[in-house]
Amino acid sequence: MKTTLEEQQAFITVVDSGSITGAAERLGITVSGVSRALNRLERKLGATLLRRTTRRLELTEEGGTFLQHCRRILTAVEAAEESVQHHHGQPQGRLRVNAAPSFMQFVIVPVLGEFRARYPGITLQLDTHDRFVDLLEQRVDLAIRIGELDDSSLHARRLGHSPLRLLASAAYLERAGTPQSIEELEHHSLLGFSQLEHLNHWPLRRADGECLHITPALSASSGSTLIELALKGEGIVCLADFMTIKPRKAGALVDVLPNHTELQMQAINAVYYRQATLSQRARLFMDFLAERLPEEYLQS
Repeated sequence: MKTTLEEQQAFITVVDSGSITGAAERLGITVSGVSRALNRLERKLGATLLRRTTRRLELTEEGGTFLQHCRRILTAVEAAEESVQHHHGQPQGRLRVNAAPSFMQFVIVPVLGEFRARYPGITLQLDTHDRFVDLLEQRVDLAIRIGELDDSSLHARRLGHSPLRLLASAAYLERAGTPQSIEELEHHSLLGFSQLEHLNHWPLRRADGECLHITPALSASSGSTLIELALKGEGIVCLADFMTIKPRKAGALVDVLPNHTELQMQAINAVYYRQATLSQRARLFMDFLAERLPEEYLQS
């Protein structure tokens, strides 16, 4: 007996969710419905795809192989449906976009209304994560990644670069004093990242010529939180311009040690899985971002 797309979709969703219950919630069906679909699938294939324990589900070797084929099949089906829909006018279907919370908040969200008005048939699913996610595992169509890429399985389109700078509120500097040298930063409250350690390398050179690596007095997992901390006068922060353009224009945050800061740019890329066919929806979204991102946020 041949397997169905519904059974394959249930299998993929169980793997991606990590549980049958999670898959049922994503698919909007009952737990028993997902279990029956898995049982039918394994019976038709004559193989065990998942080992079920009281704590978790584990893919068998056969399950891992079948999963790769299922993902390719469903991607091909989506592409086929999209090609037919395209002939009937406006692009249709779901587009899953992943980005860092700060980029989503400060760059993507402000222009989404225009994108939705231009392409009403595209249903957007927005996910945020500060760490890089597996695009296949999370079924992400397009991801926006900050920083240099080291994953050879990804295609990338460079959207631009955003410079880094040191910032603090006027209230903090009035209270703690404005540092005049890199050495004086040792006596200040420095705000940094708790998980992305490479972002605690600031664009400053110590006396020995090495890049300054800070140990934060107060750390957070996201740039959005760090901006709020800086605005509240908690210390000095180093962030990309795309996050800070508005508070800097309003004077809520001011530059610190601008004459000592080296020009250091964070690359911003739109990426998708190399073996996947780039959908028309993803291409339209990339083109739209490249068109609408203000020059003051990104430097190409």
